[in-house]
Parts: sequence; C-alpha cells; structure tokens
Amino acid sequence: MIEIGINKALHGADGAMDLSVNLHIKEGEFVALSGKSGSGKTTLLRILAGLEEASGSIKIHNKFWLQENKSLPVQKREIGFVFQDYALFENMTIEKNLLFVNNNKALADKLLQLTELHELKYRYPNSLSGGQKQRVSICRALMKKPKILLLDEPLSALDANMRTKLQNELLSLHKEFGTTTIMVSHDPSEIYRLANRVIVLQNGKVINDGSPKKVLLKTQGSQKFSFEGELLDIKKVDVIYIAIIAIGQQLVEVVVSSEEAKNLQIGNIVNVSTKAFNPILT
Repeated sequence: MIEIGINKALHGADGAMDLSVNLHIKEGEFVALSGKSGSGKTTLLRILAGLEEASGSIKIHNKFWLQENKSLPVQKREIGFVFQDYALFENMTIEKNLLFVNNNKALADKLLQLTELHELKYRYPNSLSGGQKQRVSICRALMKKPKILLLDEPLSALDANMRTKLQNELLSLHKEFGTTTIMVSHDPSEIYRLANRVIVLQNGKVINDGSPKKVLLKTQGSQKFSFEGELLDIKKVDVIYIAIIAIGQQLVEVVVSSEEAKNLQIGNIVNVSTKAFNPILT
C-alpha cells in the first residue's frame, strides 16, 4: 500500500496554489494522473521520486519515504522514473545503458526480448528512432525491479501507431513485473487502455478519482456521445456556417447557426455532441 499525504506551495497555471494530496494506492495498480497543465501532476511524481521537497508524509509498504523533516534520498527509493526526453547515455550501447543501473545481464536480456530490442543491444542511442529510445528508457527504469514505476507522459512525442505499440508493451511489462505504476497522461485513449484508476487534479487538489470509464465517459445531459476539440475556423458557405474543428488527429466539419457563429471564437475549445445515435463504424 502507498499512502500519500503531502502539501507544497506552487505557482500553477492560474497563479499561486497549494498542492494538497491525500491518496491510498494499492500495490500493483496502474494509476493515471490527469488534469490540465499546471495542476500539479508532474510535481507530485517528482515528490514521490524525492526530486522535490514537500511537507507531509509518504509511506510505502510500512516504510516512510517522507515523514515530517526526514526524507529518504532518491537513490534509496525503489522507483523507476521515465521522462519524456529519454535521458539515455549517448556514449553507451543500449545494453550498457541498462547494465549501468543494475549489472544483471539476464534481466537486461529479458527486458530487451520483451520489447523487441535484443537485436539492437550493441547499438548506440543516436542510431535509434524515438520509439526505440523510449523502449530503452522504460527497460532501464525496470532494471532495479522498482516497487513504483513513475511515467511522465513518456509517449507524448510519438506518432499514433508507435504510441499504441508501446502502450501494449508497457502494459505487458507492468503485468510481468507486478509494479505499481503511476503515469501522467492527457490522452483519454491511453488512460483507458492502460490504467485501472484515474486521479484528476485541478489547482493542486484531487477533484475526481475512479475507473477510466467512470471518470472519462461523458454521459451528462441527453446526448449519446460527445467529443472535445479546438475550433480552427468558421466559414460561410451560401446561407450556412461551417465550423472546422480539430478532434484528436482528425478535422471535422460541423454546421452551426448564425447565432452560434457570432458567439464562437477561433481557438475556442468546443464540445461536439449529438442526441441521435445511429453510428456507422468502418
């Protein structure tokens, strides 16, 4: 069991705020931290890792990592941390990047096999693609068989196909090693695919906590489905107005009334919903 009760003064997206979090996380859970930028998600990960100070307590399996003014050093915390920028040693081969953390060749071979990197183990990071580098980064984080794996949007810079592939590999590794995984993500599909629990932060406070379906599925009102996107343009075609909206990786056109067109501004985040429900999947 992970018991977190921490406080830290921060300057968030909307000004000064207090990061105040009280959580209990079960061993083996895959938890996604969600919320707007500046809500305290990455800071919470860094506090867990011991990279930032905070007041309060962090208790992991009956051992305090943080208690009052006493903080366990980073190197003594049984964590693996995967950043967005890979942070690999460019002068070391893939295999040596892993063995630098823990000189366990059998474990390194196993991880490289699981992530389809074994044939590349003698290559250097500068010869790898972004997806391959991120796989090395994840493998390296698992070399100490950490009790907690912390992921700070590790797949955000990758294309959709590579993200899906690495999400599947990440889930396999999570199950294989039985780690407790805490991941920052803004991607609803990624959260739904990987996590069994979503914690939403807003201005440093937990505002929602539950299963991905409960937290992410939008069922309010009478609409049957809805999507959020950015309004890119509004064009008048004959007597109607057409809004161009970016939803995920897609652009969609939606007919809007003249009154709606007057009230909307380019760059608005809008919600597209419908009451009719006759979807066609192709």
